[in-house]
Amino acid sequence: MALDTLADAHGIRLSKHDQSSLFGQGKIGDETVILAKPMTYMNESGLAAIALLRKYHLQVDRMIVLHDEIDLPLGTVKLKRKGGDAGQKGVRSIIQRTGEDEFARIRIGIGRPLDKQDIADYVLSSFEIDERGALGEILELASEKVKEILNEAH
Repeated sequence: MALDTLADAHGIRLSKHDQSSLFGQGKIGDETVILAKPMTYMNESGLAAIALLRKYHLQVDRMIVLHDEIDLPLGTVKLKRKGGDAGQKGVRSIIQRTGEDEFARIRIGIGRPLDKQDIADYVLSSFEIDERGALGEILELASEKVKEILNEAH
């Protein structure tokens, strides 16, 4: 949802199917970007990431990964520059496939389930009605973090 928000805000159509991804190319500010959604299972996101990096001859440190984070409360959006996967299987896959951890991550807090619900079921479930009100603001904040990183590149 965060990537869709970013793409919509900048008129980037995610319409190309290739390299295990749905992606589009466009501009955010002065930067030419490729926005991509892996079309793999989350724990195989590295397949899509490495394929796109190779196709476009990009370095891993130019990649920004947006991902959900159960260890952050709903509504919290944090930037992490590098490091381990903190248990996030998509990030783990990217690190394993690229052999590097030097990429930015936008961590979007979704909180933990209050009951003993399976984590995978929780992550894949829809937001509760009382959570949806803040969703637009959260997604906008994630988009702003991406733009902040891109502005630093200059």
